[in-house]
Amino acid sequence: MIDKRVSSVAEAVADVFDGATVMVGGFGEAGSPIELIHALIDQGAKDLTVVSNNCGSGEVGLAALLKSRRVTKVICSFPRTANSTVFPELYREGFTELELVPQGTLAERIRAGGAGVPAFYTPTGVGTPLGEGKESRTFDGREYLLEYGLRADFALIKGRVADAHGNVLYNKTARNFGPPMAMAARVAIVQAERIVDAGELDPEAVVTPGIFVERVVRVAQPAHESALVEAGVTYP
Repeated sequence: MIDKRVSSVAEAVADVFDGATVMVGGFGEAGSPIELIHALIDQGAKDLTVVSNNCGSGEVGLAALLKSRRVTKVICSFPRTANSTVFPELYREGFTELELVPQGTLAERIRAGGAGVPAFYTPTGVGTPLGEGKESRTFDGREYLLEYGLRADFALIKGRVADAHGNVLYNKTARNFGPPMAMAARVAIVQAERIVDAGELDPEAVVTPGIFVERVVRVAQPAHESALVEAGVTYP
């Protein structure tokens, strides 16, 4: 079996290229891979498309990536939250494009992409601005919209513990988007507080099997977005 451990977050994201589509895990703050995102800022890739639940808070993590003007398109459900100021400015300026997707539809588009399903029909969005211009069909008297599966070049994911082969466990709601994103990305990169030897994890408890993960890196004391925002931290 392949040992998927890498020595640093910088090494983990070193090959992210200009124009890449990057899925970023997290459910609000929970599961946000702050250290991997900051490493991506340092790495310098630009013209990125980011797929995420939201656009971050303050000027750290995902919001910091946006502020560095590396992201030209966002596909997400919550572009603005209580402490989100960066994205609205970029959007109004016309620098960053937004594709707004209802949260359940976003999760299913990612899951479908990982499962090899090119498209599916959903009633969500029918009769709203989000349905305008989309193909629709009627099944059993109800209208449905056609939505396409999402794939990515890379996924940045935060786990609680991983093993050397890339099997991952999460912390509660931090698993929300992590598992489907690992499946939908060509290269899934996981930061975890602990990395254990192969065989130490109970296989019945594994959430994301190592077959879907290409790299794992240890971040022993991961930052928490809300604490950084409260402290007024900015990155870089």
